[in-house]
Amino acid sequence: MSQGPVTSPGPVTSPDPVTSPDPVTSPGTAGHRAVAAVEHAVKGPVFDCRMCGQCVLHSTGMTCPMTCPKTLRNGPCGGVREDGRCEVDPSMRCVWLRAFERSRRLPWRGHFTDLRPPVDNRLAGSSSWINLLTGRDRRTPPGWQP
Repeated sequence: MSQGPVTSPGPVTSPDPVTSPDPVTSPGTAGHRAVAAVEHAVKGPVFDCRMCGQCVLHSTGMTCPMTCPKTLRNGPCGGVREDGRCEVDPSMRCVWLRAFERSRRLPWRGHFTDLRPPVDNRLAGSSSWINLLTGRDRRTPPGWQP
């Protein structure tokens, strides 16, 4: 019985680390949830981390911009009161004034003025550590350019 010509299956390629399911890096897996829980346990109390999945603490003076009531990631809204208080929640100091003051004391203070892409809300609750390693946090909406 003849089976016909034998063909090569083609080159063997490594799976794409961004799109391939992986027990640790794929969102929703037990491994990813475990890493996210550890990340939140570390960053939550120290930085008031909101687990957006796209951490920019390094460029915002170690201040989480997601604590801004308007969740602005590229600076204050223009409604900052003269005393530095937030227009939405007058009981709190503007997150961006705190970020600016803190960033001046950091050796990498030049990153404060970097334009950050819009938040991808699909990453909320996921680990920014894993998203950084897989490149998931660097995807931007179509047409967005810094």
